[in-house]
Amino acid sequence: MGQAADRSDAAAGDRAVPVVLATASVFPERTTDAFELAARLGYDGVEVMVTADPVSQDAEVLGRLADYHGVPVLAVHAPCLLITQRVWGREPWAKLVKAADVAGKLGAKVVVVHPPFRWQREYAREFEVGLARTQAETDVKFAVENLYPLRAGNAEVAAYAPNWNPVELDVEHVTLDLSHTAVSGSDALEMAEDLGGRLAHVHLADGTRGGLPDEHLVPGRGSQPCGPLLERLHGMNYAGMVVVEISTRRALSPQERYADLEESLAYAREHLRAASAVG
Repeated sequence: MGQAADRSDAAAGDRAVPVVLATASVFPERTTDAFELAARLGYDGVEVMVTADPVSQDAEVLGRLADYHGVPVLAVHAPCLLITQRVWGREPWAKLVKAADVAGKLGAKVVVVHPPFRWQREYAREFEVGLARTQAETDVKFAVENLYPLRAGNAEVAAYAPNWNPVELDVEHVTLDLSHTAVSGSDALEMAEDLGGRLAHVHLADGTRGGLPDEHLVPGRGSQPCGPLLERLHGMNYAGMVVVEISTRRALSPQERYADLEESLAYAREHLRAASAVG
């Protein structure tokens, strides 16, 4: 796993902004498949979504995969989804500590975190203070991801607390997800500007409309300002990575999945290069 950490630093140095493949992008394929695809396509690394897949939970196995494929783990997505509530136990703070431990062993720099569900009352009440306390104990960045309100007719339901929008939270680092901005009807460029130096991580995907479902389209196929955001990162002195987190679950073949992941990588690099050339 030390070799994976060394490659992590090398990949980050090769390009100002590494382009990374989220293991979630290959679902329903496995975590192991994500490493193989990332290597074949030339991604700079992977972001591991921790799920019920035992491989995604095991730092030693992930390290071996990184070494075998020559693709470092650059970020870890903590098990915050409804379907992963029992992964690594039910205690939310313990999950974050575990995620940071796994990230540290792999040389990853970021742990993606969701705001608490509203029914996680104690966790939600202590979230901002507790996250700052937990952050002080590690060099790994906990980057809180923007989500969205839930809507039923004309009513808006707050599913997350203290807020679904980390712009409004007192947190040090933030993940900006462009599919989620589509769902919430947010202005992604305005959010990035408001975040400033707190913008630590970008999930690149697209969406076409407000409200669920959360589409996670190939960038450029929706209404979100994916290209303009990438082109602004250079001027913002952005020091993070861009993570392709698209949905390929409806791909009719492995070839179609491969093509979507290849197109997303090319899109990201094209717009990042355009910004660097102008700068």
